[in-house]
Amino acid sequence: MTATGTHKAPTAPAVTAVTDAVTDATIAAPAAVATTQENHVTTGATVWLTGLPSAGKTTIAHELAGRLREEGRRVELLDGDEIREFLSAGLGFSREDRHTNVQRIGFVAELLARNGVTVLVPVIAPYADSRDAVRKRHEAHGTPYLEVHVATPVEVCSVRDVKGLYAKQAAGELTGLTGVDDPYEEPEAPDLRIESQNQTVQESAASVYALLSERGLA
Repeated sequence: MTATGTHKAPTAPAVTAVTDAVTDATIAAPAAVATTQENHVTTGATVWLTGLPSAGKTTIAHELAGRLREEGRRVELLDGDEIREFLSAGLGFSREDRHTNVQRIGFVAELLARNGVTVLVPVIAPYADSRDAVRKRHEAHGTPYLEVHVATPVEVCSVRDVKGLYAKQAAGELTGLTGVDDPYEEPEAPDLRIESQNQTVQESAASVYALLSERGLA
């Protein structure tokens, strides 16, 4: 009887305390997950890759798009040929028409970027004033905009000649080829300049990704 009388208090409260702790941890877990998700980059941006025909703009953009999508980013690639077919059908290649085409693409890009999409635009956009107008549109809405100059020399581009444009120009079958018999105004101060002839596609895409990361956009 004496031994029984010296027993410690029942252990039930301790079990309850452990249960409460587990319950609290379980409740807290979703909050931690939510915090992690909130820290994930959700800001959109436009990355405009400008350069001569066959400079490697589209190839780099596709490589970058794949990496971003693997990380769960919302990505759209605005292809110049598709834009010409579906959005700018009827426009030619005069300076005025080229400017109009670039502004249309810039409008769509900014609209998407403003709503959280990373927009990759591998489009020549040969004139500085056209590119500046696109940048100003983004700035007016507070939408991030990065200009990447894929500075592949025309000598290299003409050898690559992905679409056969340089060959047609040389044969007299084509006029108004940007960088040959039509002007290309190189960006004076792009956010990034890539010399694609000196590195792999993966390295070029990685340099653009690094720029996005540096700006808090990837």
